[in-house]
Amino acid sequence: MSDPAPSMRSSDSERDRVAQLLQEHFAQGRLDHEEFTERLGEVYRARTVDELARVTTDLPERDLADIGRVAVSDSSVPPLRMRDPALMVPWVLYGGVNLLCFSIWLILYFTTGADYPWFLWVLGPWGVLMSVVTFGVLAAQRGQQGEG
Repeated sequence: MSDPAPSMRSSDSERDRVAQLLQEHFAQGRLDHEEFTERLGEVYRARTVDELARVTTDLPERDLADIGRVAVSDSSVPPLRMRDPALMVPWVLYGGVNLLCFSIWLILYFTTGADYPWFLWVLGPWGVLMSVVTFGVLAAQRGQQGEG
């Protein structure tokens, strides 16, 4: 019979990760102060990954309240609002281009009498596309916030 392979050595980053996990469980009330300090000492004395795993065997890997949450909710990206530059800049650009087209059409109308409203071919399709994208982005973010 062969002996089971010895457990792999643990690194400082692994010990720090387990220590942080213990701090979270202490903050959530799963561990009292005495048990927390005892387990924390075991973590920093641990030499192998198995010893680290034994310290947290009776604790969940993540907070039970976090189960089912979307990972995006933890990101540092703030949600878009209608007044944010990411949405306002395209709308200002849309307005400026259409104002320019309308002005050119108006000049041509008064100088040559050409009354075909060609500027609507710029205004209409681009406006529909802008509206769909804007409302889609805002609705998707509201849906993600509702899940988180």
